[in-house]
Amino acid sequence: MQPVKMYTTAVCPYCIRAKQLLKARGVEQIEEIRIDADPSQRDQMMSLTGRRTVPQIFIGETHVGGCDDLMALDAQGGLMPLLGHTPA
Repeated sequence: MQPVKMYTTAVCPYCIRAKQLLKARGVEQIEEIRIDADPSQRDQMMSLTGRRTVPQIFIGETHVGGCDDLMALDAQGGLMPLLGHTPA
């Protein structure tokens, strides 16, 4: 399975929703980078993504985007292959 990294804040409902979807798809570990706890991480996130909203989700080296992008990817059937799951 590909590693998952997510830039988040503690009270972001979209972050919580994205984490729930990833866990439902079998992701056991998410590297969470809290930009509210370490504001310098927001600058890092913005330089990587060009966005300032959270969540910003990376699967492996691929920037998926935010929660809506993750949900759309899942709806199109692209999330599981990106995570590294192979069809049974």
